[in-house]
Amino acid sequence: MRRSLTIERLDDLMREIAGSYRARRAVRVFIVGGGTAVHFGWRHSTIDADLYSDDPGVFDDIQSMKERLQLNIEFARPENFVPALRGSKARHLFIKTIGKVSFLHYDPYAQMLSKVVRGFRQDLLDAQNFLSSGMVDPVHFRSLVYSIPETEFQKYPALSRDAVLDAVDDFFEQSE
Repeated sequence: MRRSLTIERLDDLMREIAGSYRARRAVRVFIVGGGTAVHFGWRHSTIDADLYSDDPGVFDDIQSMKERLQLNIEFARPENFVPALRGSKARHLFIKTIGKVSFLHYDPYAQMLSKVVRGFRQDLLDAQNFLSSGMVDPVHFRSLVYSIPETEFQKYPALSRDAVLDAVDDFFEQSE
């Protein structure tokens, strides 16, 4: 049976990833979803570690890591589920660098959009924490979401622009 991801296990995972990476060039690994919530203390644990990297080679030993650490590890980022937000690459939050691997939280605005659209109770609590922590400005968030071009929704057949905008508006109405 796999163990939940706690802050201690997240630190172990980051050390394992950095220790197994053998390439000479620097690489970035992004923590997404529940891992961000655990790191900031919004919750004690989460079911799995959601990770993303521009260089998938950093995950060459991921199966062994999963077994050694007894963790569920998934490869995911918000754009797998919702359209990208303008300027996302500039909003990642640095955590630390170990060796050649820099760890960052994926753009909080993109994470929040994904959570609001999914709409599960825990996701909405996490979205509220993005706001209350000051990581996400509500006015800027809404501006970014409302500026997603209609054509971007073609990549997401389960979503419509109207449904996404309604989810965002409903979230803010419930938050007031």
